[in-house]
Amino acid sequence: MAKIVVLGAGIAGHTAAAFLRKKLSKKHEVIVVAPGSYYQWIPSNIWVGVGRMTIDQVRFKLAPLYKRWGIDFRQAKAVSIHPEGEGEAGRPFVTIEYTLEEKKGTSERVEYDYLVNATGPRLNFEATEGLGPGKNTVSVCSYDHADHAWKKLQESLAKMEKGEKQRFVIGTGHPTATCQGAAFEYILNVAFEIRKRKLNHLADITWLTNEYELGDFGMGGAHIKRGGYITSTRVFAESFLGENDIKWIKRAGVKKVEPGIIHYETLDGEEKSIEFDFSMLIPGFAGAGLKAFDKSGEDITSQLFAPSGFMKVDADYTPKPFEEWKAADWPETYQSPVYPNIYAPGIAFAPPHPISKPMSSKNGTAIFPSPPRTGMPSGVMGKIVALNLINEIKTGKQEFKHKASMGKMGAACIVSAGYGMRHGAAATMTVHPVVPDWEKYPEFGRSIKYTMGEAGLAGHWMKWMMHYMFLHKAKGYPFWWLLPE
Repeated sequence: MAKIVVLGAGIAGHTAAAFLRKKLSKKHEVIVVAPGSYYQWIPSNIWVGVGRMTIDQVRFKLAPLYKRWGIDFRQAKAVSIHPEGEGEAGRPFVTIEYTLEEKKGTSERVEYDYLVNATGPRLNFEATEGLGPGKNTVSVCSYDHADHAWKKLQESLAKMEKGEKQRFVIGTGHPTATCQGAAFEYILNVAFEIRKRKLNHLADITWLTNEYELGDFGMGGAHIKRGGYITSTRVFAESFLGENDIKWIKRAGVKKVEPGIIHYETLDGEEKSIEFDFSMLIPGFAGAGLKAFDKSGEDITSQLFAPSGFMKVDADYTPKPFEEWKAADWPETYQSPVYPNIYAPGIAFAPPHPISKPMSSKNGTAIFPSPPRTGMPSGVMGKIVALNLINEIKTGKQEFKHKASMGKMGAACIVSAGYGMRHGAAATMTVHPVVPDWEKYPEFGRSIKYTMGEAGLAGHWMKWMMHYMFLHKAKGYPFWWLLPE
């Protein structure tokens, strides 16, 4: 009998747990440890943040589903990993602290044969002074943050309806933040809501980003096929902002946020600021903060994790100049090189290097996007980790028949630009591969045949349909396993 512990119930963790439970017999135990009681479809938090969906439309309770599936669910926070157990004959285990109200404050050891670390990111608001909910800006990184953002947005809309001008600043809130796509989607939806209320003349909207050029999105930008011709994501992004009367500030690293004012540094080394009435800025991401100890109790965290807190996997972490990195340096199986029964799919793994070219200001401040690993890639990683574990448990052989390198994997993204069956809009984009492969595709780094983008109402219908399709899958409704990641 095998005992598999999955840390995290986001896209990667939930996907891994679902396939493990479906394809392994009941004699094998699947345990999921997650601090929250809900699964949330994070891409639709954008619509919660503009009042187009309620939080209950983007989330559901995990415990009833896992009970039906036969998964042991522990609502708790993982604190430490002990991959060698304790003493000479100890089994590997993780230490968890319960967040469930009736058990809050109690801790427990959970033994495992295989561990899937899918803890995702810690929203590192504290890395930027004054950033985040409860301070001076809002967020859409979780359903409760998005609900709060909508409440604050309504306050600004109400002031505009009374004739008061409002300044909106949306973008990235840390010099090396990722998830530009989510912030970009949110600013377009905010602009749509303002325009729908005919309040454009009272709105000053600014996109604030750490990207060297717009449309970088943490993947170094891309050239896409659009309408039969080839264009760049920079032109794609700039045209969307221009059409919505949105100004932009690029190459900016936010350092501090005070009430009504954002302080940032430019790549030129200048210290600048911008005033706002409403601001949504994406924070930097960090690892979940897990510690690791060997059988003698010695701290081995640095062996398992990068300084960022993300877990090291089967990637090439050898320091090299940016120009010498290759797509082949990215991981394929997400297995720990130190302990072969530990895996880290999704955002939990440490990228070997940036995809966007590292840039530093004249003052030495790094200002460039970190690599994205959210959405579709996370789901694919979670699935292949599960399938490899299933094969190993059934055959006793570690064969890795399934691989998913971001240097070979394509990804699809739909950026909503307004909600409505007749007046909604979205930009639909595919890239292949996510990490450019300049050896295979020397001209653009990616296949132009499979890297394309279009905009329009049909894209919104697709985004809306995918919301329900992926929740259908996540809820384990009939034939869920046939739907793509």
